[in-house]
Amino acid sequence: MVSIETFRKIALSFPETTEEPHFEKTSFRVKKKIFATYDGLNKRACIKLSEIDQDVFASANRSTIYPVDNKWGKQGWTMIEMKKVNKDLFTDALTAAYCEVAPKKLVEQIRPNGSE
Repeated sequence: MVSIETFRKIALSFPETTEEPHFEKTSFRVKKKIFATYDGLNKRACIKLSEIDQDVFASANRSTIYPVDNKWGKQGWTMIEMKKVNKDLFTDALTAAYCEVAPKKLVEQIRPNGSE
């Protein structure tokens, strides 16, 4: 299980990340682009992944990480059940989401030379 406090700590550790409201959710953004949201009522995160990353992370456990069930899911938006996910898997997925949205110069600060 990953708490909102842990989610926040990881997300805000990425360069130039801000936390802002997004409707009834909390969003985490880089350069005004959302890479993750948190739904406190349902204890779910929604992150933006590439199609390949979405498939890889969902293959770990489809009851924990799965595409949003509509056109947004086909664009990489992926749900994470916070009560079920372990911290390491969540950290890797959130890092991938940040890297999907952030400018290259910021990605290089956390993944030098494009390393995974």
